[in-house]
Amino acid sequence: MSGIITRLTYQKKRKNRVNIFLDGAYAFSLPDVQAAQLSIGQHLDNAEISRLQAQDQRQQAMDKALRLLARRPRSCHEIDVALSQKDYDVDVREQVIARLKEMDYLDDEEFARWWVKNRVEFNPRSIRSLQQELRQKGIAPEIISQILAQLDDDALAVAAGSQRAYRWQHLSQEDFFKKMLAYLQRRGFSYTSARQAAEHLWQQEQFQSAADDKD
Repeated sequence: MSGIITRLTYQKKRKNRVNIFLDGAYAFSLPDVQAAQLSIGQHLDNAEISRLQAQDQRQQAMDKALRLLARRPRSCHEIDVALSQKDYDVDVREQVIARLKEMDYLDDEEFARWWVKNRVEFNPRSIRSLQQELRQKGIAPEIISQILAQLDDDALAVAAGSQRAYRWQHLSQEDFFKKMLAYLQRRGFSYTSARQAAEHLWQQEQFQSAADDKD
């Protein structure tokens, strides 16, 4: 592919990319920042072209990773999977992930803390479910054990059930228990934790109902 640069033109649809023509024929494209270093009449050999394209690949992969991180924190595994789905080579993915770690944009322990805190506050589920989710995110077992060590399934079950209890407060105790047990077990809680939570929440709803009636 080596040759003399005969033309440099901006792409119509991607305004920040420049088409590179060698010996009168289109050869490849680069971001305008890279292309600014080139000039018409310059000779590019195969090694230089490979270097420019590899640099472009790394930058595109980095841009993709940063867009993902802008939406929410990610684990290293999530970034690797996302980049692999865009057909970036293993070495490119490794370089991008290493750089993001250096920049403190990727940290699996911090990600795991964020993930669990978010779940506990907004969508509680069992420790077993949280373990499974973190494993799917590629978090190391020792980090998972450390992060989840302070959690209690019984407390989590009550927290999860409290988000639905008000919907079923008009039901009979039997129907309330059926719905609550099914809901909590779908979130990975054991029958024992789910039952204890259902009893606690039923009593709480009855107490609140009685208090409302007095008012």
